[in-house]
Amino acid sequence: MDFTYPPEAEAFRKELRAWLEANVPAFADIGAGSGLNAEGETLERLHEWNHLLADAGYAAISWPVEYGGRGAGTMEQVVFTEEMHRAGAPPTLNPIGLSNIAPSIIHFGTEEQKRRFLPAMLRGDDIWCQGFSEPEAGSDLASLKCSAVRDGDVYVVNGQKTWNTLGHMANWCELLVRTDPSVSKHKGISCLLVDMTLPGIEVRPLTTITREPDFNEIFFTDVRVPVGALLGPEHEGWRVAMTTLTYERGGVAALHLSLRSKIRGLLDEAKATVVDADGRTAAQDPVIRQKLAQVYLEGELLKLVSDRAISGALHGRDLGPEGSVAKLVWSETEQHVGETAGDVLGTEANQGKWGRDRVYMRSYTIAGGTTQVNKNILAQRILGLPRH
Repeated sequence: MDFTYPPEAEAFRKELRAWLEANVPAFADIGAGSGLNAEGETLERLHEWNHLLADAGYAAISWPVEYGGRGAGTMEQVVFTEEMHRAGAPPTLNPIGLSNIAPSIIHFGTEEQKRRFLPAMLRGDDIWCQGFSEPEAGSDLASLKCSAVRDGDVYVVNGQKTWNTLGHMANWCELLVRTDPSVSKHKGISCLLVDMTLPGIEVRPLTTITREPDFNEIFFTDVRVPVGALLGPEHEGWRVAMTTLTYERGGVAALHLSLRSKIRGLLDEAKATVVDADGRTAAQDPVIRQKLAQVYLEGELLKLVSDRAISGALHGRDLGPEGSVAKLVWSETEQHVGETAGDVLGTEANQGKWGRDRVYMRSYTIAGGTTQVNKNILAQRILGLPRH
């Protein structure tokens, strides 16, 4: 692991910090929480914030300049993530569009598609979702069955998608469909950019245990999608879907920044929470103290893993299994933090700011690649173990 902040990254930090200090206070009522379920006035305020970011060139700094970005390198992206976290800045409304879908459009899209979609995506005027997973095609995505049959100048789409984030808010969907069922499963898949207002599309929110519509089912019944919505070559949708996040390499820092901040907060609560009649605090209890030490060290381990991934990118190595290591450490540490909060606070941890966390944290070992899938990746690509 070998990286430092070059002068240009520190210059960018100074510029960005000044801008955030001048602009974030006006949006302090929103805070840095998730915008996934924003509505009403909060949604409008997030639109204002997104417009400000875009106008200042901060909405997607890794994008090429000609599409509204700054062409930022890896360390500028790391600085951006650090400073946004430090300032408690509100989130963007369109995280999936900016980080996941835009790189595919920039790489595979026609000039008309780039002009049509990227500006509105950048400003948060259009919100995007991904139509990838299906009831029988989650981790094994290539088994997808949602079909698109060519009929003149349209594709007729039929099928179902599930675990769709932002589908209840999205204007557009990057949709993977099977256009040739006669070939092997990784072939014959195409990618369509679908207007979510087309007739035949039904979105059904899936309310989670936290009573939030984080995910959705989407049903497509004889939806007629223009042929011009095809992204990349027909039957080459797998290649489009697997496009690496070429323009987003600093985001791995976000994992350890948010988690270590949560751990610091828990340590402060442990020092202030009395657990016995002698006035001893949770931080002074030897058993709880050992658990606190464990989650603290796991947080620092995640930072080291993230730094290693960043170092690899700086030295010309694509983000590979390091991403799976970071995801695995992050998701498991989140579980341990929630469990330790229960040890520190007792039943009080089941309500307030910890109440949602202790329920929601269970999803972290599934979202973004399950623990089992990530362990398989590490076994094969790092340990060199056979697939069977």
